[in-house]
Amino acid sequence: MKKLLLLISIVFLMSFPIPATNYFVAPDGNDTTGTGTIDAPYATVMKANQYVLPGDTVFLRGGIYKMTDAQINRYYSIWAYMNYMDKSGTSSKYICYCAYRNEQPIIDMSAVKPVGYRIIVFYVKGSYLHFKGLQIIGTQVTITTHTQSECFRNEGGNYNIYEQCSMHDGMAIGFYLTRGMHNLVLNCDAYNNWDNVSEDKKGGNVDGFGCHPVSSGSVGNIFRGCRAWFNSDDGYDCINAYAPVVFDHCWAFYNGYSTSFESLGDGNGFKAGGYGQAPVVSNLPNPIPSHTVEFCLAYRNKANGIYANHHVQTGDHFYNNTSYHNGINYNMLSQKITISPITGDDTTLDCPGFSHVLHNNLSFRYGTQTEVVNMGTCVNTYNSFSPNSGVTVTTDDFLSVDASSLTAPRQADGSLPDINFLKLKEGSDLIDKGMDLGFPYNGTTPDLGAFESDYSTTAVPKIISQKSLFFPNPVLDMLNFRSEMKQVQVYSMTGELILTAKNTNQMNVSNLQEGIYLMQYAQLDAKDGTIKFVKTK
Repeated sequence: MKKLLLLISIVFLMSFPIPATNYFVAPDGNDTTGTGTIDAPYATVMKANQYVLPGDTVFLRGGIYKMTDAQINRYYSIWAYMNYMDKSGTSSKYICYCAYRNEQPIIDMSAVKPVGYRIIVFYVKGSYLHFKGLQIIGTQVTITTHTQSECFRNEGGNYNIYEQCSMHDGMAIGFYLTRGMHNLVLNCDAYNNWDNVSEDKKGGNVDGFGCHPVSSGSVGNIFRGCRAWFNSDDGYDCINAYAPVVFDHCWAFYNGYSTSFESLGDGNGFKAGGYGQAPVVSNLPNPIPSHTVEFCLAYRNKANGIYANHHVQTGDHFYNNTSYHNGINYNMLSQKITISPITGDDTTLDCPGFSHVLHNNLSFRYGTQTEVVNMGTCVNTYNSFSPNSGVTVTTDDFLSVDASSLTAPRQADGSLPDINFLKLKEGSDLIDKGMDLGFPYNGTTPDLGAFESDYSTTAVPKIISQKSLFFPNPVLDMLNFRSEMKQVQVYSMTGELILTAKNTNQMNVSNLQEGIYLMQYAQLDAKDGTIKFVKTK
């Protein structure tokens, strides 16, 4: 009888969820005597990481964390990992590593210089992790030959969120992904990063954000609301990507330059794909993915603002972007697969763009610059530079052409600053000149460029299209929301509630049967509604 009562007690206790635990880390913490409480914090993330479980949060208190070589968690091959993040949360219980309230934790890597190693500040193998509000500065390079260091490296983690993180004033790439699917990089900044140690000291590997998935299964990776400036190579780069990448509402400016505008690395704003100048055809992914650059701003990057980068065969998608004062605003250079006249083998050959799709893009000429090159046979309609567009782009189209506000502080929720730079002025002939691509817009049709105005050529006062609350539609596995949803409920067409999610940017619908579903949503700004989506297999 006693054994039965004990078993019943155990089952009863197991029916209650284990409460999540908060751990605290602080610059004046102690990994030996600390207990991880707010009054007795640990000194390092890795100490707290020994104890975390799904649903737990590690809060980093504000201040400067002066890291040392002694705190490197592990060495492997050519890499030195300061933080090795291999624990995972679950889809309903993320593990969070976040700034405490409005404090600013700054991880200072300037004294970490392991000779002969590539430095990675956060090496992320775990899934369902959320990093928010962290600053990483001073990440070093010690190798003088070909190399790179990285602030964040996503190496196999899935469904991770990197939010409101800043990686700056160092020698490293801000964020770098090679493996993992459905990761979201949200409202992050990478700036003032220049490797002046290795090779020619021009920093030719230091991008703000790099996404280079090495397998076709690493799908669903999105960069949204990010900024990249004064990185010695490119702002955003997805060369050698075996899976599609999305850049959405991101800004790139001053890349390829030092802060004094000394010429450094490549200097592209958005480098969308490609596999180098002479890839081995048999090594190319099958199928070759198509990348998307949408609602993005490219300004005064040394080379190209928006660049297809020799992308092979398959076209990329460029929607509602604005490009101004770059070396070239839009460069659609492609590669086609052909037969080598010398060897008779398959090879690639650079050629004017083909298969790329460009709609609703805006190019503003600076002086005598070349605005658009290698357009070839791309789908080029409803752009300011499309044949017979009927529009002329001048300074008078914009509320402001003063770029000084691009580095303004972000809004309270972490979103991009609300500035007037290159936003359309009332009466501009660029208003209502786009085509309906399923994104929200005012008036009769969308405007050209990255910033939809509040004006219209008619008296239509409100948004008339809400189809872009999420994508893709139809969907195979993951619905991505363009802004955080307070609550989402998915119903069958017979009214049966099937899925529910709260406070999320994504929803996994991979287990749904093929068919049509209704989704009720409530946004954080209190807007709500119901919309259909199609689940495919």
